[in-house]
Amino acid sequence: MENIIELCKKFKCAYAENESMSLHTTFKIGGNARLIVYPQSALQVSEFVRLAKKENIRLIAVGNGSNLLVADEGIDACVMILGKDMAEIRLEKDDVIFAEAGAKLQSLCRFALENSLTGLEFAYGIPGSCGGAAFMNAGAYGGEMKDVLFKCEHIDENGDTGFLCGDDLKLAYRHSAYYDNGCIITGLYLKLKKGNKQEIKSKMDDFMSRRKAKQPLEFPSAGSTFKRPEGYFAGALIEECNLKGKAVGGAKVSEKHAGFVINNGGATCRDVLDLCQICSDTVYSQKGVRLEMEIRVTK
Repeated sequence: MENIIELCKKFKCAYAENESMSLHTTFKIGGNARLIVYPQSALQVSEFVRLAKKENIRLIAVGNGSNLLVADEGIDACVMILGKDMAEIRLEKDDVIFAEAGAKLQSLCRFALENSLTGLEFAYGIPGSCGGAAFMNAGAYGGEMKDVLFKCEHIDENGDTGFLCGDDLKLAYRHSAYYDNGCIITGLYLKLKKGNKQEIKSKMDDFMSRRKAKQPLEFPSAGSTFKRPEGYFAGALIEECNLKGKAVGGAKVSEKHAGFVINNGGATCRDVLDLCQICSDTVYSQKGVRLEMEIRVTK
């Protein structure tokens, strides 16, 4: 890790040793990471990847931490946070936007609005980074990143730059090629359509109002806890099994929306996992449907 720290000093990028991951996830849960670094460019990401491979150091890339549950015992690894130092958003063409992976999805949606571009309204209110949204093909209200994303730039496991386009992105329900290829997304290209600014804003405001009315945004969580089973809705199944309000330690099934497990105060990773297991087992026992967690668990 000392050599990684020296590289941080060379690049003049921020770093922190033995810092709690609860500061870096929307769940506000997780033990300490051995080292956290904040690269400022794809070139720096490349150098960190090369050095980590050479030194046999585990490297984990994180965006806004909005779909992440970190183990209570922490992570013996170097966590690379792609955040505000890698958050450029720019117009490439009249209808094409480029966004660095660390840019927030909210900021991307507002940029599209400012340029009267439609197609991203569904994403307004999703609390993730652009890189994370591409990684998991984020979606809501009938839209998904697959509808607008056509190219991702990345750094591969050897530290080399590359990209994937079109079908090679393998975008499916809450999945992309990046789940399996070990590459770190550094930038993405989205093709939108020219639209009416007021209509775009109205749609964004409508989706945000719906989120506030139906989702427990006032509590720390990782968003939707379970993937949508084919032909069903996870939240409805959990509610039908009378699990709304069910709690284990500080983790609780939201009484506002049963599809969300929230941190009701002092929740641990173990609390969340135990509660999710109860939900999964109960739904399978009563409904015959298997629930699969959407949240990624990192140890």
